[in-house]
Amino acid sequence: MSQPQMIFVNLPVKDLDAARAFWEKLGYSFNPRFSDETAASLVISDTIFAMLLTEEKFRGFATKPVADASKTTEVMVALSAESRAKVDEVVDAALAAGATEPRPPMDLGFMYGRAFEDLDHHVWEYVWMDPAAIEG
Repeated sequence: MSQPQMIFVNLPVKDLDAARAFWEKLGYSFNPRFSDETAASLVISDTIFAMLLTEEKFRGFATKPVADASKTTEVMVALSAESRAKVDEVVDAALAAGATEPRPPMDLGFMYGRAFEDLDHHVWEYVWMDPAAIEG
């Protein structure tokens, strides 16, 4: 049986310890096998990871200048949530941990989402979709 495809989103961070503490406040963990003083492997699910890299380490992989996410949008990472309440729970926890909310919630009835910018201004979106709407 083949292994499911995985995704590793690589993101530069200014303060790795602060980034780790932020995500731990949201209930996430890190894979110690792929973490050290320059990188932290944020476990989002069995197949989704965010590699939080010090800016110096990130520059070692990048071939272009590193974006200043406080001034330009570099990426918007969208993650599904099991319910509207879970969307609110995660985003409210992020705000309490120091994140900012860049826009009002999106409520289309069958789909509900909110976004936050983490400590390094990376945009994370949490979205719930009504399973009946997905099937239809």
